[in-house]
This record gives sequence, C-alpha cells and structure tokens, in this order.
Amino acid sequence: MRIGLTGGGRTPNKIIQQARQAEADGFSALWYASNVTGDPLVAMALAGQETRAIELGTAVLQTYPCHPLLQANRAASVAAAMGRPGFTLGIGPSHEPLIRDVYGLSYDHPGRSTEQYLTILTALLRGEDVDIKGEDWSTRGAGGWMTRPAHPVPVLLAALGPRLLRVAGEHADGVVLYMAPAPAIETHVVPRLHTAAAEAGRPTPRIVAGLPVAVHDDPTEARAAAAASAVSYAEMPNYQRILTRGGAASAAHAAITGTGTAVRAQLQALLDAGATDIWAAVFPVGDTREARADSIRRTTDLLRELVD
Repeated sequence: MRIGLTGGGRTPNKIIQQARQAEADGFSALWYASNVTGDPLVAMALAGQETRAIELGTAVLQTYPCHPLLQANRAASVAAAMGRPGFTLGIGPSHEPLIRDVYGLSYDHPGRSTEQYLTILTALLRGEDVDIKGEDWSTRGAGGWMTRPAHPVPVLLAALGPRLLRVAGEHADGVVLYMAPAPAIETHVVPRLHTAAAEAGRPTPRIVAGLPVAVHDDPTEARAAAAASAVSYAEMPNYQRILTRGGAASAAHAAITGTGTAVRAQLQALLDAGATDIWAAVFPVGDTREARADSIRRTTDLLRELVD
C-alpha cells in the first residue's frame, strides 16, 4: 500500500525529524495543513533537503488568500529549495467560515473561482504564458513574472462535489480527499473524476484518500475519540454530503478503527474503491497520556507493516 501520514511539528526541526523517520519507515508521503508552523512551505522545503524521495504535499493551501501566480511561484520556490522532485501542491477553496468570516473575503462562487484559479495555476506550472481575464481571477503577461519550477510540481485539488471533481479531472493531477468513505470514492469520486480526465485527454488521475485511523480493540471508545477530534466537520455541508454519499452517519463513523485486522481490511477497501494513495491521519485513543501514546504506536506499527 502507498500510505502517507499527516505531516507536522511545532518547529521546523521537528518537521525535519518527522520526515526523516517517515521516509526511513517506508511511508510514501507526508501531508501538511496550511497552518503548520503558520505556513508549511518553508519547513517543507527544509524537510525536502534532508530526505531523498518521500513526497511532501500540502493538504491543502487555500486558494482565496493567494493569487494563482503567487501560488505558482511559491511552489517553484519550494521545488528549487528541496533540490529534488517530490513536492506536491494540494489546493482548495476551503470553507465559508474561514474565507468569509476570518479572512473577510467573498465566498459567493467557490466552484467558478476554483476552476479559474486551477486553470491559471496549472498552466503557469507547465511553463505556459497565461493571459486570462475571469470574473474571479485574471493574469496577463504572467510569463515575465513566473519562475519555472526546477522540478515538476503535481497539483491535487481538494474536490468532493461534482463540479470540482470535473475541474480536477480536466486540469489537475488528481484529488486529495478527506472524510470520503470507500463507497463515496467508488460511486461518486471515481466515475466523475475519471470521466472528466478521459474527456480532456489527460492521464488517469491520482486519488489520495484521507481518513482518521486508529488501531484499538474497543470500537465504542475509538468512535468517541474520533468524534472528539472531528467536531468541526459536523458543521460543514460539503463534508456532510460526502459522508452521506458514503453511508456514514458522521465523521466518527467514517474513521477507520478497530483491531489490526479490521483496520487493514478498511484500508484495502479504499484501494479497492479506486483510491491510489492512502493518507492515514493517525489519532490517539485513551484516557491517559500513556494509553494515547500506546494507541498511536500500535497504529503506526500496523501502517509500517503495510507500506510497500
């Protein structure tokens, strides 16, 4: 299995240490949220210098606060600093409470905005001189302001709905999902994404499937811990829709939990549904610090056994 973990750490040095260990353990990737160390890109570049092959990806950077030309140049900077292939740019429009209420920006047309954004971004990363005037994003003569990446930078889109799955198939290298159960991947994500890519004449896209994972013998206790760590997802309509499509009553029910055998089977179900990569967001279960640490160790040990 191609299994990646959640990337993070309180300091760049911690992030570097984690990347070294994850690579040594055989994990294929680390996926970093936009708020890691305030902005993950500098720490990711440093971690890329200290590792040889592990993929380092954002999951995800928000589109709205950053113009696609600037985003493309940020990606090129990371690729140059890493000095090797392996940086993947995951982007997405994020959610209305953050974009409208925290940043104070409009969130009126997230689908249209993301389509225009991705069209510009991916063209720039391919080295094209982009001249586009859109309702939400425009750029003219960007070639003179764009630094071409030293290494290819794949782009993944956080796409859960039909429109963004089409957009991802047409323009991106794939999707990075979170909270999408296996049935939703098989019946909703794969058909729309693959059809769009085929009609656009593009290669079969990647599907990075992210879900909370914990090896634990008590299903009730594990679900309770999953629920406590997934409170914010209960209020976001796009997550509610994908959970419903996947037959999960809540984010806690979508989490991959149980004995080692049960967790192994649930991870395999994601691949059987069409995922190409697994992003295992390991979470702790237990009432004490020692119990939580043991839970993380058991989960990580199993995942280490499963990687190619």
